[in-house]
Amino acid sequence: MSGTILNVFRQDAFTSVSLTEAVERNPYQPTGLGEMRIFEPKPIRTKALAVEQREGRLVIIPTSARGGPPTERITEKRQARYFECPRLAAADTVYAAELMDVREFGTESQMMAIQQEVGRRLNGPTGLTSNIEYTWERHRLGAIQGLLLDADGSTLFNWFNEFDIEQPSEIGFYLNQASPPDGALRTLCNQVVRQMARAAQGAFTNRTRVIGLCGDEFWDQLVSHPDVTKTYYNWLQAAELRQGTAFRGGGDDANPMAIASMVTPMLFGDIYWINYRGSDDLTSIAIPPTKVKFFPQNAPGVFTVAWAPHANEEWMNKLGRPTYVIPIEDRDRREWWRMEVYSYPLHICTRPEVLLSGRAGV
Repeated sequence: MSGTILNVFRQDAFTSVSLTEAVERNPYQPTGLGEMRIFEPKPIRTKALAVEQREGRLVIIPTSARGGPPTERITEKRQARYFECPRLAAADTVYAAELMDVREFGTESQMMAIQQEVGRRLNGPTGLTSNIEYTWERHRLGAIQGLLLDADGSTLFNWFNEFDIEQPSEIGFYLNQASPPDGALRTLCNQVVRQMARAAQGAFTNRTRVIGLCGDEFWDQLVSHPDVTKTYYNWLQAAELRQGTAFRGGGDDANPMAIASMVTPMLFGDIYWINYRGSDDLTSIAIPPTKVKFFPQNAPGVFTVAWAPHANEEWMNKLGRPTYVIPIEDRDRREWWRMEVYSYPLHICTRPEVLLSGRAGV
């Protein structure tokens, strides 16, 4: 399609241009952890979430003489902790003067309308609600590592410290060894599964799966490791390893383990491995290239997201919602339209002792 389009600014050096194609480039929106639905939603009516902890244990009962006193059971101690939900708030104002003499994106001569522009800035690929979802994914990724990080990288909550848990040591996977011993990688996988199951206790059921989110370099070394290639060699899914596997994993789309639009995990050593695709800048939402982060899926009570209510007359003391959109109109002059979006999420890991981390090297 070609033709003459309206000049956006009368003083522009180009009085007319030929429109051949409208190209809008939008960054990738990582939502993989959200699609896994590992966080149990918990709307609350207050600003803070209470987490009650009770340490239970099984004991060996000693034998005793008939007629003697029985062994008394020791009641568990309970402890409650309170965490305030942080606030996410973003806003944008659309001015009528911005849209005057401006054509609609991708058209020849259609002028912009404020309704369409408001919708784009609110719900478009880079709109306010998309930025809120983008931030949620960062919070989810932090939670599976025992952290809640702010936009500047500062730590809002360290769940290991909050629950007085010593963080497990990072596991070296020796993926860069020239001649690794046969079965060494599978042995390390067993170590991960056992350690997580023992730490989780009642939260690790027969439906629980161990997920390993891999950085790019870790993934590349993992899928080319002799233990992995030998396992897949005589299996139908060997075809998948012969193809490109970045951001895909092994298996096919019919695999019941497929996680929505994220990837199809590669199952090895009873761990579902995923090359996690984060943000395009490789830093805002990302697994470090040589690292892997392990966490359980289908583990009751381990991950929770609390939604606190918005602080205004309409919503206060009611069950919280994920987002609140507040429209503000210039009713007197009708020269602008403002949108404010709020969210009060707390992505929390209540059992940080189950979270493990690994590295590609020693």
